[in-house]
Amino acid sequence: MANGVNNVSAMFTDEEVKDISGFKCGGEDHVEVTCGCTSHRYGDAVGTLRVFVNGDLEISCECTPGCDEGIRTLCFFLLFIYKLSPAAFEKHSGRETSRKWKNNIWVIVDGEKVALFKTALLKYYNKALSSGSNRSQAGRVCHRDEFLRCTKCNKHRRFRLRTKEECRSYHDAFIDANWSCSEMPYDKITCDDDEERASRRVYRGCVRSPTCKGCTSCVCFGCATCRFSDCSCQTCNDFTINSKA
Repeated sequence: MANGVNNVSAMFTDEEVKDISGFKCGGEDHVEVTCGCTSHRYGDAVGTLRVFVNGDLEISCECTPGCDEGIRTLCFFLLFIYKLSPAAFEKHSGRETSRKWKNNIWVIVDGEKVALFKTALLKYYNKALSSGSNRSQAGRVCHRDEFLRCTKCNKHRRFRLRTKEECRSYHDAFIDANWSCSEMPYDKITCDDDEERASRRVYRGCVRSPTCKGCTSCVCFGCATCRFSDCSCQTCNDFTINSKA
C-alpha cells in the first residue's frame, strides 16, 4: 500500500486517535470519523470524514436526513453520487468565515469539538502536499488560473488553482453543466457582480510570463493535485488507472 502502510489499522497509533468519536477503519485504504462544521446561523452540519493513505480527504454530508448534497441527477432515472471535499463541505454548512476548513471543520475528542488541524487526522494530507504531489511530471508547478462562464449571466469567473482544494473546486464546477456564479467556492459573488475586465483576464499566474497564453510552465496535463481518485469522470479515471500501471 502507498506510503508504506500495509494495514489500514496502522495508519494511526492508538494515542493519535484516542477519544475521537466515531473513528473506525472504513476500508482497505482509509479510516472514517464523525466530523462537522458549525454555522452561527444554521448550527452544526454533521458528516463522515474519510481519510485515505494517499492523502485524499472526502466527506459524506449528513446535515439532514434528506440532504442531497453530493448527488446530481444525470437523467430522470440515473444519479451521480460523489463525496465532498473539505472546502465544499465547509461552504455547504453555511459557515460564515469560509476558506479555513482546517480550522472550521471539527471532530469530537473526549466530548469536545476540536479543529482538524489540531489532530493527527491530517498527517497523510500534509505528507502528500510536502512530498511534491502538487507538481507535474516535469517537476514544476504548473496550474495557472482558469475561467468558467456562468450559465445564468454568461460572465467569466476566475478560479485560482494553487492548492488541491482549489483544483477540486474548479474541477467540480467544470463538470457541472449548470454551474452559476452563486456556486463560487470561495468568493461570495452573484450574477450582479461585474465581470473581470478582459485586460485583466490575460494575467493567469504563469511563472514564466505574466501574460502567457499557455506553455509548459503553466499548463498541467494531469497530476495528483488536479486529478482525484474519488471522482468518476473519465479524465480522473484515466489518470488513476495510468498512475497505478
